[in-house]
Order: sequence, then C-alpha cells, then structure tokens
Amino acid sequence: MDLKLYMFDTCPFCKRVLREIEDQKRTDIQLKNISTSDEDRQTLLEIGGKTQVPCLFVDGEPLYESADIIAWLKEHPQIS
Repeated sequence: MDLKLYMFDTCPFCKRVLREIEDQKRTDIQLKNISTSDEDRQTLLEIGGKTQVPCLFVDGEPLYESADIIAWLKEHPQIS
C-alpha cells in the first residue's frame, strides 16, 4: 500500500495526525512537507485539486480531514 501524507509543520491538524503516526510507530507513510517543497505542493494541488492539509494519499486517492485520517490509520494498522 502506498501512503503519502501531505502536511506542513505549523498546521495543528497535521500535528494531530503526525502524533497518531508516532503513537502507532508507523514507518510506512512518506511525509510530504508542502511548506518546504514546491514540487510536493504542486503535486497535492494537481492530484487532490486543492492545497488543504493534512491530506493522506492512499494508493493515489486523497483523504482529507485529520479526524478521518486518524480513523483510517486506526482501521488499517501497519503490516510488518
């Protein structure tokens, strides 16, 4: 499964999602910081249609809203 989290450091909703990732000790999610990478920001805009963060791409499909992302992470634990 391909997981990419588009985020930026000062976003409180991103911090909630990052805390959940850390709590679960997940290593299967690639972080894409749109505040430090114009390429990542442009990719988020092109594929997701907006620059709203956090956005978790699950096999290329965007999932927005921190609560929804956290719920998805809890329902789909990392497979060793």
